[in-house]
Amino acid sequence: MKSGYIDLRGHQTFVYEWANNGEALVMFHGGLSQTSHFDYAVLPAVEDSHHVFAYDRTAHGFTGDREGSLHFEYQYAEAVSYLEDVVKEPAHLIGYSDGAIVALMVAMRRPELVKSVVSFGGNFHHNGTLPLPDFSGFISPEDRAEYAITSPDAPETLDKKNERMTAIWRSEPTFTVADIAEIKCPVLVLVGDDDVITHKHSVLLYESIPQGQLAVIPGTSHQAHKEKPEIFQLLIREFLNNLEYPQTMMPQRRT
Repeated sequence: MKSGYIDLRGHQTFVYEWANNGEALVMFHGGLSQTSHFDYAVLPAVEDSHHVFAYDRTAHGFTGDREGSLHFEYQYAEAVSYLEDVVKEPAHLIGYSDGAIVALMVAMRRPELVKSVVSFGGNFHHNGTLPLPDFSGFISPEDRAEYAITSPDAPETLDKKNERMTAIWRSEPTFTVADIAEIKCPVLVLVGDDDVITHKHSVLLYESIPQGQLAVIPGTSHQAHKEKPEIFQLLIREFLNNLEYPQTMMPQRRT
């Protein structure tokens, strides 16, 4: 694995790249998180079969903040820049939570850049979540210590980022079923059965995408990749192994 800073259209962005073992695949970490909190859960499913890329989005991990960077429109534009300038070929996208929203946005608006999407714990409208707590008091001493070591931003900026992100989660994204229906590539909607994303919203996301598939991991939450990593990885591996339109024995939603 190679990692380090690159200049991504005028901003120092921390990127990762693993060995080239096949088609391009990009991992998008969760909000207020970073690549190292997610890659270890995905790599066993894809590292031997794909050319894996990732980056710490602006204001996350090793990548410093910029004005407006936590808004999804900014993160979408950044993802497009990364795919165009670094990956340079259509890619499979695996996104977690906020990263899933970004992946869905790219698939919706720039289909030529995307071969498939795994949307893990993702939503297309902010009303698709259960009531969110106030995250401002949830920063552990361990998280503060990691932030002080990792982020190029000053340690005291973590609290403000949490406040900004929480406000965004309560107001973004705002896509419609018609928007989501524009996604034509295969999409695996993957959630825990006790996820913060409501069951109704996950099903609506799955049913609105022409080539959607749905997987609910039993006995898990928004942290399913940590709680049942073997099932999580198996579902991703099986999805990517066969991206053909599913042929089932008793089809009800597919024709």
